[in-house]
Amino acid sequence: MTFNFLEKLSEDFSDLLNDKEEYNVLIEVDKEQDQKIFTAHSSILRYRSPYFNRKLSNTIPNDDNNKIITKPNISAHVFEIILKYIYGGIIETEFMDIKIMFKLMIAANELEFRELSVKLENHFIESKDSWLRTNFAFVYHSIFENNEFKKLENFCNDIIIKHPSIVFESTEFTTLQEPALVSILRRDDLRIQESEIWDYVIKWGVTQNPTLPVNLEDWSDENFTTLKTTLQQCLPLVRYFHISNSDVMNKVKPYKKILDKQIWNDLKQHFILPDQPISSVILPPRLSSPPQNTQEEQVFEPFPTIINQEHTTMFAYWLDQETNYPSGDNPYEFQLLLRGIEDGFSPRTFWNICDGHENTIVIAKVNGTNEIIGGYNPLAWDKSKRGWMKTSKSFIFSFPDGNIQNSILSRVKNKSHALSYPSEKDKYGPIFGNNEFTMGSDVYNFAQDKQNRCDSAYRYEKSIRATNDRFSIIDYEVFKIVRKST
Repeated sequence: MTFNFLEKLSEDFSDLLNDKEEYNVLIEVDKEQDQKIFTAHSSILRYRSPYFNRKLSNTIPNDDNNKIITKPNISAHVFEIILKYIYGGIIETEFMDIKIMFKLMIAANELEFRELSVKLENHFIESKDSWLRTNFAFVYHSIFENNEFKKLENFCNDIIIKHPSIVFESTEFTTLQEPALVSILRRDDLRIQESEIWDYVIKWGVTQNPTLPVNLEDWSDENFTTLKTTLQQCLPLVRYFHISNSDVMNKVKPYKKILDKQIWNDLKQHFILPDQPISSVILPPRLSSPPQNTQEEQVFEPFPTIINQEHTTMFAYWLDQETNYPSGDNPYEFQLLLRGIEDGFSPRTFWNICDGHENTIVIAKVNGTNEIIGGYNPLAWDKSKRGWMKTSKSFIFSFPDGNIQNSILSRVKNKSHALSYPSEKDKYGPIFGNNEFTMGSDVYNFAQDKQNRCDSAYRYEKSIRATNDRFSIIDYEVFKIVRKST
């Protein structure tokens, strides 16, 4: 029989972490934000991490016989969690900020705590998929900076193949690392026309070389060589023989100098004499576009969310009383609580899931249009309450064509009647003002009824719809808005 006393062992080693007498390693972290120096023991670090074993072997002690290691890219908060894991073997994630957890996974991988990084990677895929989708751009960039998270890479690429616009039309597309772009281009099932892929590849390559002339007519042979070198991993993955004749002439031909001569010659022959053999390898066609589903089938696509990064930046602008934030520098996280096509469209589902959550934003996609409407509630949803709710911080909004350029913002003007928590929670979900924005249903399903409505503004500054009528929705989402930790 074997008796295990691992809990006591963990406690004893955790106490050793706090021993300030026998340490011989100093670890400096987070130089830009909250610089902090941690103490540790070389014998513990060596046996726990191959990274620290190599690092300590190549570090000369200072005059006090301590070895100093610097990790300026890891925050003090994250490294403190890692040290507790090194000594005690325990990570508590229940109340951990999700972004801190993600940074912990990245740091654990960098410091070669393989067991921890794999555990966290699996945890995100199994339990935090909504957060991964909501923070897609940040996640996708992060995993390719490390190039170790193959499960997360597959998770992201499975989303991209169905919804390529989430990457290709992102404002951060040109900042993609080369391995990320290559990983996407390798997919046979990417749902995008090949001529568009060519356009995006050229756009990415040109952006990596800001000194290239703006006008293609001004390019020298050296300029084309520069672009060809930048795209040397991407060009072989383009399916040239599945681009139409007109697009080859209009899009590919202007850049023919970046192609191998054999490819260009075979392209010309293929379109003139398609039955004649050529030397170049013809890659198979991609699934260029999604099948023409019925509206009901389209509703059950798992991604993308109704809003994108530009919308969330606009929400931050409104939340902070019209303070501008650069794209990608949003001070808030948008944590998806509920999505109609995944959780259901019953009003009761809304109250059960959102109960107790404050600082939330409700977003609805109007059926038959690109219109997005919604409202922000700084108060906690409370299914036990009914009647008027008082707040001066609520607002409702509309993106009539889905884009932020034509957005309509309407702040509450009668704070005593900002929101109404209905008594019939089987029929009504969120109600902003005097039906300025209401989600309701006589058939207990928001998506199957036209009881959702926008009326003229009484409690808010102005109406958020050009026509004040009832409408149905094809999807809706509720996000909890959390200020990011600094």
